Amino acid sequence: MAKTFMPSFKTHEELQHHQLKGLQWTVSHAYEGSSFYRNRLEQAGVRPGDIQSLDDICKLPFTTADDLQTGYPFPLLAVPDSEVVRIHASSGTTGKRKILTYTQKDIDDWVHFFARCYEMAELTPEDRVQIAVGYGVWTAGVGFQLGCEKFGAMALPVGPGNVDMQCRFLVDLQTTVMCCTASMGLLMAEEVNRRKLKDQIGLKKMIFGSERSSDAMRARIRDLLDLEDMFDITGMTELYGPGAGLDCSRHEGIHYWADYYVLECLDPESLEPVAPGEVGEMVVTTLRKEAAPLIRYRTRDLTRMIDQSCSCGSLLPMHDRILGRSDDMIIFRAVNIYPGQVDEVLSQIAEASCEYQVHLDRKDDGKDYMTIRLECCEGYDPSLAAELAATVQSEVKKKIMVSCDVDILDYCSLPRSERKSKRFFDNRPE
Repeated sequence: MAKTFMPSFKTHEELQHHQLKGLQWTVSHAYEGSSFYRNRLEQAGVRPGDIQSLDDICKLPFTTADDLQTGYPFPLLAVPDSEVVRIHASSGTTGKRKILTYTQKDIDDWVHFFARCYEMAELTPEDRVQIAVGYGVWTAGVGFQLGCEKFGAMALPVGPGNVDMQCRFLVDLQTTVMCCTASMGLLMAEEVNRRKLKDQIGLKKMIFGSERSSDAMRARIRDLLDLEDMFDITGMTELYGPGAGLDCSRHEGIHYWADYYVLECLDPESLEPVAPGEVGEMVVTTLRKEAAPLIRYRTRDLTRMIDQSCSCGSLLPMHDRILGRSDDMIIFRAVNIYPGQVDEVLSQIAEASCEYQVHLDRKDDGKDYMTIRLECCEGYDPSLAAELAATVQSEVKKKIMVSCDVDILDYCSLPRSERKSKRFFDNRPE
């Protein structure tokens, strides 16, 4: 099948030339069209003509989520209101929502590179794609749907939740691909298994977005559904929406669309580049975005850059899966811990289930205590629970450098979610 939505660059030099032209355009466009950016650039002593190479990106000031909230309701706007054809908003849990504006070209670009995600996942126009993510002001549902339609597959816009309808469509419409959170994927896998529908459905692939999925969770979903493949999709409202990258079938990293944005991986404290393979915060600068361009936007997402080409042959660079957020870091007994670290440890223990909770409490002695509540696998011998708990304690101590208590729970005893699963519960007083 021809690669309709992939960029045509033949060399890394061609891609870098394209990025430089896009960076120069973005800085000029933002300077001319946005009073916010003009002031910020002038404060940094930067003019559009100062950008002569990609390395000059380090001269540019940073943009943060606080800037978006301060500029509410239309932050970063760099075009006249009359050119804005749509808005989307983040799900922001505190303060004002982050509202982002889109021109028609922004929408067209987003739909194009979202279709690229389906192409990279090796879908065909014969696929039937069940979209089980949120619709409305969020970017999720409409992004998945428009990208699917642009690609040419059949979109089934079911939305999140409603497990009965999800199962009915899997059977009656013979869905081949499902797009959802990993938590929803696990819920559906267990529900299909419980209802004994496995032999009645034709599901082949799942595309996960919105939350980190551990290796253990993916393995469990694959086993329950006999899937051919699973993919992680990345993105955020500020950067158009979901669809900003995807891991190909080689799963050596997440290809990101470097023809649409520049990605830096910086130390969250020093804001200096980290070495390839080291964890840093993703900072993005858009290259084509008209209504609300991003200049060195601090996403707070943590990942590692992968300093090698994928064996699939694509020139598009890669980063690792999202490991967590810099503002999700917890401090436990003077140790900095990111939620993704616990995921990584538990995923490497064969007997551990993919479902767990981490509870942090402060007891009467004034000390902090961590308890990991971990489900055992289906059919696990309960007489081995103490042995599994000891293994988890040992691995957490070895790899995260903290002590913890471990409670082994029965399979399926923790709550399941149709959206994102809450795994960390910090019950300590402020």
